[in-house]
Order: sequence, then structure tokens, then C-alpha cells
Amino acid sequence: MKVFITRIIPEAGLRLFREAGIEITQWEEKRELTQQELIDHCKQADALLTAGRSTINAAFLKECSHLKAVSLFAVGYDNVDVPEATRLGIPIGHTPDVLSKATADIAFLLMQNTARKAFFHHKRILNGDWNFFEPMANIGLDLQGKTLGVFGLGKIGFEMAKSCKGAFEMDILYHNRSQNAEAEEKLQAKKVSFEELLAQSDVISVHANLTEETKGLFNKETFGKMKPNAIFVNTARGAIHNEEDLLEALQQKTIWGAGLDVTNPEPMDKDNVLLSLPNVAVLPHIGSSTEETRNNMAILAAKNAIAGIRNERLPKVVNPEVYESKKS
Repeated sequence: MKVFITRIIPEAGLRLFREAGIEITQWEEKRELTQQELIDHCKQADALLTAGRSTINAAFLKECSHLKAVSLFAVGYDNVDVPEATRLGIPIGHTPDVLSKATADIAFLLMQNTARKAFFHHKRILNGDWNFFEPMANIGLDLQGKTLGVFGLGKIGFEMAKSCKGAFEMDILYHNRSQNAEAEEKLQAKKVSFEELLAQSDVISVHANLTEETKGLFNKETFGKMKPNAIFVNTARGAIHNEEDLLEALQQKTIWGAGLDVTNPEPMDKDNVLLSLPNVAVLPHIGSSTEETRNNMAILAAKNAIAGIRNERLPKVVNPEVYESKKS
């Protein structure tokens, strides 16, 4: 049995494949596979473990309908045609939970760096501009006692809220489809409407999935409903915000600042104007980038792929209904 892996992943995951007697083929070039290359490799494999942004669309799935599993080295699955995979009986695995704290830590880091214009001040040192002291030049914002608004209070959002509550005694608002009783009990979080979240939050941190409903949701209209001293943080998916509208909101001081670990498009061009703004902090999608987290992601992604190859239920499956369709 064989698995094709679209990136070099930690040894912790590869070891599981070897122990299971599964032959590994890894893509080692530092470029994206074309879709045809991906199809050609997968035709020789029983399962696919994909890291990065390979498009698992209907055309790919039709060509590779023999796959016993597609295992994502990620939580998000907006790059996968899940209904088509389900129709074809292909389970889709992902890696939730294991990266929640690491991703929340990046959101917390971006919030602080934006509030204190840390990236900008670091550039000042590099540019030889640390000389004359101006008490009112390029000052930041305090976070103590402010209000955090979490858009999508799942596991990552909960960790972000917990950090903000513990470090800065921030009040927690959230907007979800469903109530988060644990957050309300432990963090005194309050569920509010989307309009209230925009109007009352000093920091809005996005932790929602990318769906048709959330795509481009943070745009000129929504930025216009936020506080002028508000900070926008997105560590979820870049397509949830409209980047041109975000730039305009920052330049016109509709909002105060932004911290991004995801961009739209991604990767961001090095000449993007956002990178030159003093009240913006951008990172290259490193939310899960710790040794421990990447090891745990590799282990879970491997377990998903191995389970699929063995015709067992995936430990973390995006489309559990695939098993119902197999029964019928």
C-alpha cells in the first residue's frame, strides 16, 4: 500500500507509515505541484496526504476516485470539494485541536505587536532611525481592560480569549451560530450579534472557517461599523477579509490597526502597501509553526491516512456521512 505526500513532513508522521508497512512517496521540490502532477502521483497511491494549498476539486477526485483517503495537514478544508468526495466515497481527514493553542498564540502575538507598532519600530532600528526621542511620535495603544470580540469562538478562539482575559483582563464578546457555554462560564464571555461585535469590540479576532457566508465578510461596510481605535486580527483564512477594503480602512483611519497571519491573496507580494504601514503586523501564515504542533499534525494526518488505507474510520474526518453512504 502506498501514500503520496505533497510536502516534506516531520519524521513523527513518516515513522507511523513505515511501522504500518506503507510505502511513502514525498514531493521534495520547493514548488507547488501542478494538478496534473498531483493526479499522476496519486494514481500510483492508495491515499493522499496533502500539505499546502493543493486544490482537491471535482476534476481531481474524478481522476483519483480510487483513493481510500485524502488526509489534510491542516484544519481548514476550503480547498476540497467535500460533497464530491463524499459522493465518491472518499473520506477527508484533517487535523483539528492539535494546533489550537499555537494558532491562538499567533493571534495574541499579532494583537500585541499591532497595538504597540512593534514591527514598525523594529524597522526603525534597521533603518538607523533610532535617534531623537519624540514623546508623541508613533505611540501605541494599551490593551488592559479593553474588549475582545471573537468571530468564531471554537477551540482556537477560546484559547485566544483565555489569553486575553488572563493577561489583560479583557472583556470577551463573541459571535457564533451556537452558544459556547464553556466560554461563558470560564471567561464570562457574552454572545452578541455580529453588529454588536463590530460596534463594541476594541479588538476583533477572526477564527471562523472560510465558507460562502464568511468569504469577504470583513469589507468596507463592516470595517466602517468598527471603532476607530479598533484592531482587526485574522489568523483564519485571508479570503474572509477584503484586502483592498482593509487597506482603505487603515489609511483613512476608519480602524486603528491590523494583524494578519493570513492574507488575500496568499502569499502576499513583498511590495504590498500594507507592509509599509506602521500600525500593521503581517506574518507568513505561521499559526501552527512550532516543532511540537507540526509533529502532532503529522501524527494525526498520518493516522487519518493509515486508517483510510485500512478501510477504518478516520480519527478526524471532515465528512463522516461518507460512512453512512458506504453502508447503504
